[in-house]
Amino acid sequence: MKIARVLALLPLASAFVITETDVFQNIEKTGREVIDQTQGVFEKTQHVLDDAFAKAVESVKEVGDKAYHRIHETGCDVQSWLEGSSFEEFMDVSENPDHPHHRPHDKPPHHGPPHHGRPHHPPHHEKPNQTVYELISKSKYTTKLAKLIGDYPDLVDRLNSTKSNYTVFAPTDEAFERIPKHGKKPSKEFLEKVLLYHISPDFYPAGRVLHSYTIPTLLEPESLGHKQRLTVRVTLKGPTINFYSKLVAVNIFGTNGVIHGVDHIIVPPPQVATIIDLLPGEFSTLELALVKTDLLDKMNSTDYPHQGGTFFAPSNFAFKKLGPRANAFLFSQYGLKYLKALLEYHIVVDQTLYSDAFFDQSGDDDEKTDDYRHFHVDLPTVLKDKYLSVDSARYGPFVEIRINAFSRVTIHDGVASDGVIQIVSDVLIPPKTEGTKQMYWTGNELSVEDLKERLAPFVDESPEL
Repeated sequence: MKIARVLALLPLASAFVITETDVFQNIEKTGREVIDQTQGVFEKTQHVLDDAFAKAVESVKEVGDKAYHRIHETGCDVQSWLEGSSFEEFMDVSENPDHPHHRPHDKPPHHGPPHHGRPHHPPHHEKPNQTVYELISKSKYTTKLAKLIGDYPDLVDRLNSTKSNYTVFAPTDEAFERIPKHGKKPSKEFLEKVLLYHISPDFYPAGRVLHSYTIPTLLEPESLGHKQRLTVRVTLKGPTINFYSKLVAVNIFGTNGVIHGVDHIIVPPPQVATIIDLLPGEFSTLELALVKTDLLDKMNSTDYPHQGGTFFAPSNFAFKKLGPRANAFLFSQYGLKYLKALLEYHIVVDQTLYSDAFFDQSGDDDEKTDDYRHFHVDLPTVLKDKYLSVDSARYGPFVEIRINAFSRVTIHDGVASDGVIQIVSDVLIPPKTEGTKQMYWTGNELSVEDLKERLAPFVDESPEL
């Protein structure tokens, strides 16, 4: 059955590995063959941008106002995040004994180092002679974006500088028109954050975008400790950023970077706890558990500062797999202290694990760019002296992440302003020690006695967040 489902998805999966020209051939055709050959390079370059964005207009108009209003209010379309689990559930690549695991100095793999050299020329070898800001400011399809950027002189100077190569995910004017008119006018500080979240300090042409899981931006939230990242997915809607903003034009090159057109404004994401609250259909059991143990308040409170983190979030179905007796015990008055310890085993503080980047605020927080296809890392949880064993394997477009060699990350890289959410297929249960061996739970219905035995050492002395 699994093989049949995978075969049905292979045509869609191929979008990950086709070269950028083939993937985007329909939106990259800019009609340059009709350009008057006597026109200057400036006119040609501007025509490339305007024509590419012209193709995005109708695409943007097809998006409903209701969906966009939800994105504007919450900072993300969480339902699209759940629907964005394209292929991981169909693949099981981590059990291949022929591929040993490597520990990349606690840093996950990355598809090659950022490009810091001058960008490649656009198709037809038309050498760019304008910066990315000049291209945006002179296009008739990005007038609202250009006006907004113009309110921030430092940002204009940065996007005009040729000392770095930037990637700008540029929303069209039609994307701006979908912002709800009745709401309060955003502050200048918030608008600056929105702009910074559309810009990566690294060079990401279309091919590199497609082969990335997350992309760093210029936005750096205080409680995250590193640059806020965008999530890249190829879904049934096509290539998307943060699961809802579709790429509609790509590879418009300037002298200091590249521009990609998007059909939605990309709003900085909310906190982890807010995202969990927005998805009751998926996380109502988890949220109830967090509320009953007061952990939700701690996750939202400024009294417990942290620099990023990773929350391995079990779904309602994951809790159901524990069995009715274990759940009845955990949510009883007597079992709440065990429930709290269990939840603490899912929380990693100050260490943020993405599919392709890892930030450790307790030590070296530099991102490794070694191209490891397999890695292993042990993450310390809030539960005292207990670690999560994480193994990841990547084959082409697919990524498989296993926790404690058993539970799978089914939907990965739910970016948040204070960390990242990785949805797991099972509730994570601390191992118990028999002799010198660690005995991990492997998915059978858990008895109350076994659950208490595993959690009893932590119910009275679990450390605070």
